[in-house]
Amino acid sequence: MAGEVSRRLVGVATLLIAAGSWLGITGAAHAKPAAKPTSVVISSKSLPDELTVTAEDDAELFAALLDQVGFVKSGHGNTSAPKTADLGPKYTLVVHVGDAAKQSYDLYPLAKGGPRVYRPARQPDKTRPGAAWFFGRLTMSETLLTAGAPLPEQQTTLHGGIGGGERVIPDEAIDTGEEVDRLFGELRQLMLLNGAVLVAITLGLAGIALLVRRRTR
Repeated sequence: MAGEVSRRLVGVATLLIAAGSWLGITGAAHAKPAAKPTSVVISSKSLPDELTVTAEDDAELFAALLDQVGFVKSGHGNTSAPKTADLGPKYTLVVHVGDAAKQSYDLYPLAKGGPRVYRPARQPDKTRPGAAWFFGRLTMSETLLTAGAPLPEQQTTLHGGIGGGERVIPDEAIDTGEEVDRLFGELRQLMLLNGAVLVAITLGLAGIALLVRRRTR
């Protein structure tokens, strides 16, 4: 009798688990895809009014602005916080879906050492990705200028005659401080890791060759 009851309980539990799994799969299948951004709004102390660029009115500029912040939505950042005196003018870019603000980022196109992007810890859509600093696109100043920001023109495209060209980067964009040291440190670690892997592979091949030689004698 006890065995029969146990079997029935196991059967009921199995049915409940299967039903829950089916409902979960069905819910995921019918989940609506995330809505795409429709506009970005740019504000700054240097702007008398906010600048709004929509995907419908200017798809190319909208995509270029979205590209300036699309890669920083997640992640832990790739640079430390610069000194305030080295940041230059700030432009806050807010991504909207319809009338709802979703993400907000602070852009510093004229920062010493190259453009920077700051992601605040709290976002308009109530998410908390954590505060982080990122290196920005070299095209940030040019893109904001096209949108209407009062910025000096920057040469960030390749130029030169047939057979060659170079990227124009101002001298102050070359960071010789902590960031360069950090990059060299990471490079050394990568080289040591690769060296260790090569040594392990070599020893493994040598061991296999020795074993084959002994067996073929």
